[in-house]
Parts: sequence; structure tokens; C-alpha cells
Amino acid sequence: MTRPVCLVTGVGPGTGSAICRRFEAGGYDVAMLARDEDRLQSLNEELPGGHPYVCDVSSENAVKETVARVTKDLGAPEVVIHNAVRGTRGTVLEVSPRDLQRNFEVNVLGLLYLTQAMAPTMVENGKGAIIITGNTAARRGKDFFAAFAPTKAAQRILAESMARDLGPKGVHVAFIMIDAVIDVPWTREAFAGQPDDFYIKPSAIADEAWHLAHQDKSSWAFEVEIRPFGENW
Repeated sequence: MTRPVCLVTGVGPGTGSAICRRFEAGGYDVAMLARDEDRLQSLNEELPGGHPYVCDVSSENAVKETVARVTKDLGAPEVVIHNAVRGTRGTVLEVSPRDLQRNFEVNVLGLLYLTQAMAPTMVENGKGAIIITGNTAARRGKDFFAAFAPTKAAQRILAESMARDLGPKGVHVAFIMIDAVIDVPWTREAFAGQPDDFYIKPSAIADEAWHLAHQDKSSWAFEVEIRPFGENW
């Protein structure tokens, strides 16, 4: 039998890799997209159902070419998870306009390129899921996220427009609002001394992405907030 296909962007050592593991364990062939070929090869050795594709999602041509290769190699993806993210810290007086532009290209245009490349086939088939990993920057512009929060807010609004258009056509669009520090090596170093319960596990985020991708049509969620039980919100 042909295995269903899941395409994941932003495959790094944390959330992206965890999502790939979860869907591969669930019986999917997983197209793993990232700009770092070495990182992809390492994960590829671990996952028999993982398939590495080097791709910069900020490039429309790169996305089109990669989606065409994935479709030829594995088949049309039934699930797309846009986890790629670019963020820079700084206040409005510190950041450069290029910072904002580059963040927008990955976070927002990347989502648009992916959707335009794959949603038509999903609509034609009458099924599919497009899931975006977001965070609370989509709702609040903290002073040090002047070049990041606007792009995540735009990403969330684009996702909502997608959900309103594609949902009635059989394609589930969902936005995961992550209100937490994700448990990866660099955050452990940055937040040294915090207990384990302070962090959100990448595997838990992956479980939520799996849940959303397989929700019954009668109860589709658009926006889901997840946070550690002790998070102050």
C-alpha cells in the first residue's frame, strides 16, 4: 500500500525533528525540508520513512521545485506543516528594515508559497491539512520583537484567511499557538536553572500537530494554544 505523505519545513533539532518522528511513526513518508543538509542527513539516517530535501522556503522557485520533486518521489503530500521560522531580536530603533523583510519572507511568504503549491491538489482530492506552528508573538508586539512579531501576526492572519477559504473545500488549516520555551539545547543554556517543567517538549508539540492533522471534520480546530501547566499567562 502507498503510504500517505507529510511535508515538514524547518526541520531542526527541536520541533521540526519531533514532528518528522511522530508522523513517520504514524505510517507516513515524511518529506523533511531545511536549509542545512547535514542536519537533514543525520535525521534521515534515523528515520526509514524520512526523505531529506534542501530548500529555502523564502524562495518561491525553490518551494515550487521542491514540491515537484516530493510529489514525483513520494506522491502529493496530504499534510503540510510549516514549522520554518526566522526571528531576530531588537527594538524598533535597533532593527533594520531588512530584518523585518527577511523574517516576513520565511514566516509569511514561505507559507503562501507552500499553500499555492500544494493546496490545489488537496482541494481536488477533497482532503488535506496545512498546520502552522506559531507563538504568542502573533498576538503581542513585545519591545524586543519589533522585526519578528509583525511577521508572526501576519502569518496567523494569513492562516485564518486560508482556513476560511480552504476549509469548506475539504482542507483543514490550523495554527498552533505555542506559549512556552521549547526544550532544545540552546534554550536550556539560555534559561539555565529552570526546572524541567518550565519547558514544552518538542514531542508534545508534535503530538498536537498529529492530533490536528487527524481531527474529525465535524470538529476542526483553527487555533489551538498549548503551554506548560505552570506557564504564567
